[in-house]
Amino acid sequence: MDLTSETLQLTALSIFEIAIVFAIAFGINYLVRRHYAAHPGLTTRMQIIQAVTVLVAVVVILAVLPIGDSRRGQLLSLLGILLSAAIALSSTTVLGNAMGGLMLRSIKAFKPGDFVRVGDHFGRVTEMDLFHIEIQTETSDLTTLSNIYMISNPFKVMRSTGTIISVEVTLGYDVSRRRIRELLLEAASRAGLEEPFVQVGELGDFSVSYRVAGLLTDVSRLIAARSRLREMTLDAMHEGGIEIVSPNFMNQRVLDPKQKMMPPIERRREEEDDSTPDSVVFDKAEQAASVEAERDAHKQLLATIGELQEQLKSSEEQAAGPLRTQLEEATAEAEALARAIEAREAELKGGNS
Repeated sequence: MDLTSETLQLTALSIFEIAIVFAIAFGINYLVRRHYAAHPGLTTRMQIIQAVTVLVAVVVILAVLPIGDSRRGQLLSLLGILLSAAIALSSTTVLGNAMGGLMLRSIKAFKPGDFVRVGDHFGRVTEMDLFHIEIQTETSDLTTLSNIYMISNPFKVMRSTGTIISVEVTLGYDVSRRRIRELLLEAASRAGLEEPFVQVGELGDFSVSYRVAGLLTDVSRLIAARSRLREMTLDAMHEGGIEIVSPNFMNQRVLDPKQKMMPPIERRREEEDDSTPDSVVFDKAEQAASVEAERDAHKQLLATIGELQEQLKSSEEQAAGPLRTQLEEATAEAEALARAIEAREAELKGGNS
């Protein structure tokens, strides 16, 4: 009877200990999710902490089970074998993606909102995770790329400080290259590009290829700027009396040989259109970039709060009043910004559907 009672007590104690382990693991995961909800850029760190928490909880549960030492050792060995097998089987997929995600995080090659080109894919980064990144393409579609693919292929990142955009035209040998250069530079200036330049490309049998390019400082307007450059190139060429047609151009209608095939010059001033397609095409990417900027601002606020707290500790009572006011204002602003980031991140994730 005493043996049975002792066994029941041990079993009840073990169940209580297991329940405590479950509660602690659940509480840690809950706190981790709550803490990182306002820091979506640290999703990778959150997932690692959760995985380690679950693994430690399983080991602790095996250690407190009311079983013999030999059986416990066998279960721990089985757990080790299962983990080793899982790592071996997924080394080229899950583990590879995880290592790729950590690598991309460590080198900090790009961030949400940046333009990235890898292989045949081009778009703005909307999400970076432990196993994949997501980009929004020029058709506003969302493309998911594994981290293995990212680190296995060269990728280009468009600098946020500016990029070169260009357009090519092919003209005949009967047009002076100096005149063409003058008109193309004028077109680039009208398009709002800085430091424009013209290059002579291929010298073909019947035509010459010209490339006009310039620096676009506001890369968020990439699509609109490319279209604007093409428009201004057309206008500049036509206003300069130069046809943008192939030297092999043939029209079966009987026309005056001096008549040129281009629209008449419009004297009315073209109205500026402030709306651009970029805000529609890259809507999610712009939201991700905005959230990233808010996270940076939140980090700066936290740093400011830390500095104010240190100053408050070392300040005299007379100077403590203004410092407390600044600290309260900064804390309230940081909390409001954290809530805004959490709401924006939830909206961003909801935009996937």
